[in-house]
Amino acid sequence: MNKTEKSYDPNDKTLKFVDRVDELDFLYEGFGSLRAEMSCGHAVTPMSLTKWCCRFLERGESRFVCGMTGCNKEWSYEEVCKMALLTPEEKEYFERTLKIIDDRERMKNTKLCPECKVPVMRNDESNLRVRCQVCSKKKRKDFDFCWQCLNEWKGPESRTDRCENDGCFSEALITLMNCPEMVFHSVKDVTGCPSIRACPTCGSLVQHSSQFCKSIVCPRCKVKFCFVCLKIMTECTKTSKPYSSCSGGVAPRQTSIPVRHPK
Repeated sequence: MNKTEKSYDPNDKTLKFVDRVDELDFLYEGFGSLRAEMSCGHAVTPMSLTKWCCRFLERGESRFVCGMTGCNKEWSYEEVCKMALLTPEEKEYFERTLKIIDDRERMKNTKLCPECKVPVMRNDESNLRVRCQVCSKKKRKDFDFCWQCLNEWKGPESRTDRCENDGCFSEALITLMNCPEMVFHSVKDVTGCPSIRACPTCGSLVQHSSQFCKSIVCPRCKVKFCFVCLKIMTECTKTSKPYSSCSGGVAPRQTSIPVRHPK
C-alpha cells in the first residue's frame, strides 16, 4: 500500500472543501490535506478515508460505512476511489480483496441440491424454498428443496422459518427463544430483556455486554439500534433516554430473523 501522504488538489472543482476537522482521523494523526465533504456530509482527508476503508476490508467486510456517531451512510466504491485518491496499487488491493469477500459471501449462499448434488445459489434470503433448475429440467416438473433441512420442500410457497418436513428448525430462532434474560448494569427500569437479539436490519445475532447504555452497534451491518425496543437508536431516543427504559417497553422475543434487502 502507498505510504506517501496523499492530498487533495485545491483546484479540484469537483470536491466540496470545508473548514472542519478531519472527522475520520480517529487516531489524531493530523493529515495535512485540505478537508473535503463526503456524500454523508462528514469531512475527510484522503489518508483518513483510505485507512478507514482498509479496516473494513481487513475485517472481511465489503461495505464502506461512515464511522461517525449516528451516521450509517454507505459510500459506493466509486466515491471511495475518488475521495480517497486511491492509487493504482491501492485500487488493485481494494478490488482483489472485494472479490475475495464477494466470493466468500457467494459460497455462503450456495448449497448442493440434495437430489443431484449440483451447486444451487439462493437469491432471496427471505425464502427457504429454493428451486434446482437441473432437477426441474430432468424431472420435467419443478423441484424445490428446503435451504435449511436440505429435504424436498413441503408446505406453503414461501417461508422464512422452516418447511413442514419433520426436524426442520432454525438454530438461530431456537437461540432467540431460549436465551436467558439479561440485567443491565447502567440502564434503569428494564426487566425481561432477552440476552441475545437479531439485528433488526440484517438479522445477525448479537449479545449486549450489559454495560453502558442500551444501544448496540451490529458488527455486520454497522447499524446502531436499541437492544431493548429493537428500534434504530435515533428513533428510540426521540421518546426515551439512552440510560432509561423505552417508551414502548421491552420488545418481545423475536420469532423471525430479519433479512437485509440489497439497496
